Amino acid sequence: MTTKHDAIFDDVLSGLDAPAKPHDRGSARFLKRSTTIGERMSGEVQEKTLHLVDPARCRMWERHNRDYALLTEENCRDLIDGIKAQGQQEFPAIVRRLAGEDHEFEVICGARRHFAVSWLRANNYPQFRYLVEVRDLTDEEAFRLADIENRDREDISDYERAVDYAEAIRLYYGGAQKAMAERLEVSPPWLSRYLVLAKMPEAVLNAFASKRDIRERHARDLKPLLSNPKQAEALLAEAAYLAKTQARAAQGQGGYVDATEVFKRLKAAANPKVAKPKVSGAQLFARSTGERGISIRKRGKTYLAEFDADLSEASLRAAFERFLKQRKA
Repeated sequence: MTTKHDAIFDDVLSGLDAPAKPHDRGSARFLKRSTTIGERMSGEVQEKTLHLVDPARCRMWERHNRDYALLTEENCRDLIDGIKAQGQQEFPAIVRRLAGEDHEFEVICGARRHFAVSWLRANNYPQFRYLVEVRDLTDEEAFRLADIENRDREDISDYERAVDYAEAIRLYYGGAQKAMAERLEVSPPWLSRYLVLAKMPEAVLNAFASKRDIRERHARDLKPLLSNPKQAEALLAEAAYLAKTQARAAQGQGGYVDATEVFKRLKAAANPKVAKPKVSGAQLFARSTGERGISIRKRGKTYLAEFDADLSEASLRAAFERFLKQRKA
C-alpha cells in the first residue's frame, strides 16, 4: 500500500470513534430516511392519511351498531373529558366517502367520538375537529370492521349488538348462521344467543327501564318460558304491568324498576313455584331513561342505596331528588 493510500486509510479510521460533527446530522437524517423508505417498500411500515373534519360533514352509517340517539353528555363524559385533556382526539374514526349527498362522509366506527367532538364544538370548544381515516369498504366489510372494533366494549349493550347481528345475517349471509359465525370468527352457539335476544317480544323489552338493560343471558333464560303458552301468558301480563311502572317513572312519577328486579319478577310470574319478590324490592332512580342512577331497597325501617362510584354529581343529585319526590307522595 502506498504512503498516500496509508494516509487516506488512517484518516478514515481516525474518524470512527470521534464524536459526530454538526454536518453529520444531515447524513444521519439521510440514513433514517433511507431506512424508513426501505421499511415502506418491504411492507413493514404502512402509512395512513388522516383528516381533521367538521363533524357536521359526517353522518352515521344506517347500519352502525351503536344507537346514536342513546348517546348523551353523561354516557360520553369520559371521552369528552379525555379529548379536552389531550387537546385532541387520539384515535381516528373509520369513515367512507359519500358522493352527491348532503354529507361528505359516512361513519362506520366512531359514533361516540363523533358525539364528543360535536358536543365540545357546541359548548365553547370550536377548535376541536373530528379525526377520521377514510376507507373504501363494502357494507359487509363495514359491518365486520365495526363489530371487531366494538365487540368487547361494555358501552354497547347486548340488545344493540343483537339487533345488529339479526339485521346482518339477513342482509349479508342469507340467513346462514354458520356462514356468519365463520366470517366473524365466533362460535355458532355464541352468535345464536344474541339472535335469540333480537327476537324478544317488544312487550318483554318494554318491561325494562331501557332496552339497553336487557342482557343476552336474560333472553336465554326467558326463551323457554315464552315457549310455554301458560307461562308466556303470565310472563307477558307481568311485563305489561312493569312497562306501565317504567313509563310512569319516565314521567317523574316514582322510580324505575331495575333490570335485576324486572328479570326476577318475569321469571316468578311464569313459574308460580318461585316466590314472588317482596314489594320492598330495589327500585332504580335515575335522571333519565337509560342513564345510570341509584338503586334503593327498603330494609325494615331503613333504606339501602347503591350507585356506581364514578356516577356524576349531577346524575346523583337528580336521582336522589326523584327518590325524595316519591317518598313524599
